[in-house]
Amino acid sequence: MTETAAPPGTTRGRLSALARLWPFARPYRGLLLVTFLGALLATLTQLVVPLVTEAVVDGPIADGDRAGLVPLLALALVFGLAEAALFFLRRWAMNVSCLQIERDLRDTLYQRLQRLPVAFHDGWSSGQLLSRATSDVTTVRRFVGFGAVFLVVNLVTCVVVSGMLVLAYWPLGVAVLATSLPLVLVGLRWEARYNEQSRQVQDEQGDLATDVEEAVQGIRVVKSLGRSGLVFGRYDRKAVRLRELELGKVRTLALIWCLFEFHPQVTLAVILVGGSLAVGSGALTVGGLVGFVALFTVLLWPILSLGFLIAQAQETASACDRICELLDAPLTVTDRPGARPRPVGTPARLRFEHVGFRFPGAGSPVLTDVDLEVAPGETVALVGATGSGKTTVTSLVARLHDVTSGRVTLDGHDVRDLPLAQLRSVVATAFEDATLFSMSVRENVTLGRPDATDEEVAEALRVAQAEFVHELPWGLLTRIGEQGLSLSGGQRQRLALARAVLGRPSVLVLDDPLSALDVHTEALVERALREVLAATTALVVAHRASTVLLADRVALLEHGRITAVGRHTDLLAEVPVYRELLASQSELAGAGEGGRR
Repeated sequence: MTETAAPPGTTRGRLSALARLWPFARPYRGLLLVTFLGALLATLTQLVVPLVTEAVVDGPIADGDRAGLVPLLALALVFGLAEAALFFLRRWAMNVSCLQIERDLRDTLYQRLQRLPVAFHDGWSSGQLLSRATSDVTTVRRFVGFGAVFLVVNLVTCVVVSGMLVLAYWPLGVAVLATSLPLVLVGLRWEARYNEQSRQVQDEQGDLATDVEEAVQGIRVVKSLGRSGLVFGRYDRKAVRLRELELGKVRTLALIWCLFEFHPQVTLAVILVGGSLAVGSGALTVGGLVGFVALFTVLLWPILSLGFLIAQAQETASACDRICELLDAPLTVTDRPGARPRPVGTPARLRFEHVGFRFPGAGSPVLTDVDLEVAPGETVALVGATGSGKTTVTSLVARLHDVTSGRVTLDGHDVRDLPLAQLRSVVATAFEDATLFSMSVRENVTLGRPDATDEEVAEALRVAQAEFVHELPWGLLTRIGEQGLSLSGGQRQRLALARAVLGRPSVLVLDDPLSALDVHTEALVERALREVLAATTALVVAHRASTVLLADRVALLEHGRITAVGRHTDLLAEVPVYRELLASQSELAGAGEGGRR
């Protein structure tokens, strides 16, 4: 499912969304103030040039006093040097502050993504998350470092210069203000359109990133099925759609730029006509007109840049909305108030007490009134048809999901009363779909136990029959690449199993972790795994006969309920549904015949 919608009741991309950046900017407010003041003072020093120009025209030039030019030109040079120094100060403070803000925002967002529950990630496409964590954060940084500063500075400059124009010659000053009114009204009208277009482009970029990621990760499947054309067609349709949205945004921005470019030319014509009449009537000197025009030219950059800066502000506001959708997403799996470390034995007693679970928005529950107890040191196999809820049961132990009714306990403690850090240090899980990371073999195996000794790592590799790693180019230091795709499925699964058994956890949860192994390797792993299972409490999802036979007892799960618990041979003899389930899986059926013999 691709999540692109904002939460109900929110307003997308309004400039008020920029206020959400203040907590990240507050620690660097000193640098931001230096940036703002440096930019403002550098801009205001430019106002000296028109005043000096007016003094030169009406003074030394009119009087033929060449000596009088020297102090005025020296004054202009001093202010020019001051402007250069202020420019350097502004650039330094701007770069330091905006890069710090970007880092803090990126770190906060990444930490939030790590804390958000599995249910949240199940509902969002990875491309949407990546685009928010990368391109949207970069958009914010560009605005904080440049757009925000000059949006304020240029608005202040417009106000100051407009006031000076009115004071210099009020009829022309009022005329300048009058021509600016339509600019403001039309700009506000186009604000909403550009805001909506910016959000559409950003969302489409997230969808396109998802397609690219899926195509790269699934390149083996795409090539083996000869479906490159189909995959490219899907990508191309979204790329064309993105191009159309981008062109729509460009057209709107071009209209805004056209308006802001056209306005100064019209205003300048008004000034020249009105100023010439004023000079002719004696109401204004030639120097005064030259100074007025020079003062107005100071407004050209602020006016021309406002279109771009307002558009950038809108785009950043939309990016802030998208980022805040993640920052505001509820943390449904967190430490309870008062949660504190509690004693948990090795092995621990695991109990499911009247457990029910329903996915948010689902019409029917996945689990209903599940009761199951796994004694310390016991291994229980969870067996059931596809879709019966086996994986959901295993996810509740480490609180990848939280129960919606009942409770799960370890040694009598509700797992929700244990700090997540403690819970996930005593419960280890190995999934059927083994996930490895772009890091070394050792880093992958010790991901949950970075302090593990070399002896413990070697023992875990032995149990998982993953000693093949010593034959890799750099042994345990070999980087195995993204998703571990440089390894076979069985090798990845064995490394994931080694990661789970490392350190002999209090509770071991195995979601069919041997499905990708060949028969010979599976037998070796099972032989070594029995040693681990004897010293820990284990809940094992079983689809294969050999996995069932590892367990002390078997729990049959039907339509979200535990309907039978007992030894494999007893269930085979007494529970018809269990026999039918075995009969539907030829390998288990064979094991069943062996059990009856």
